[in-house]
Amino acid sequence: MKRHIPNLVTLLNLFCGAVAVIFAVHNNFVTAAVFVFLGIFFDFFDGLLARKLNVQSEIGLQLDSLADMVTSGLVPGIIMFKLLALSMNGSGFYEPTRDWTSAMHWYDLNVSPFAFFGLLITLASGYRLAKFNVDEDQQTYFKGLPTPANALLIISLPLIMEFQNHSFLNAVILNPWFLLVLTVVSSYLLVCNLKLFALKFKDWSFKNNSVRYVFIILSAVLLIALQFAAIPLIIALYILVSLFTK
Repeated sequence: MKRHIPNLVTLLNLFCGAVAVIFAVHNNFVTAAVFVFLGIFFDFFDGLLARKLNVQSEIGLQLDSLADMVTSGLVPGIIMFKLLALSMNGSGFYEPTRDWTSAMHWYDLNVSPFAFFGLLITLASGYRLAKFNVDEDQQTYFKGLPTPANALLIISLPLIMEFQNHSFLNAVILNPWFLLVLTVVSSYLLVCNLKLFALKFKDWSFKNNSVRYVFIILSAVLLIALQFAAIPLIIALYILVSLFTK
């Protein structure tokens, strides 16, 4: 039974991702974000449990990537699709109907074709996870931005608009050119070979984890000061710290 405990936690990640998809499709980005946060929480602890219980397995590795594909790959792609649709004056989806005949047709769909460009994030996430599964080097560091970090970056956008509601930030986030550029940049960061440190602690000493502790403290300070607007800055800080601490 012990060897199934980490896989059960991974399945909780997958469950959270599936629920987040449902809420994201219906424009409930806040609830979708809550389930993405929960999924990422489970994603962090499944690997930790597997190492502590000494039950790492190939199926656990594959299952972890499949769960991440939904929670940290599909959900941010859908959210970017919806944001692009909204920025181009479309609803991004038709209104729900009880008429089955109407529901099976496309004529109620009000969305710009450019909105589908947001799904590039999902494609890049899939490629990044496939690379990770076959790359034996990524044990103490990552090549490219991890999908959970990228998911946090994307879901922070609707959270900033919902809870901080600043006219300038809202205008930037709903600018289609900003969203298109962010889609390209985040997709590139997912698949590039940039080496980024991993938040994996082999022990709790400050000497061996000084970079990790400093990053966590700075991230906490930014979150307290800027709330959800801090998340894009934390991702940028993560990349910069990695570049300067090779």
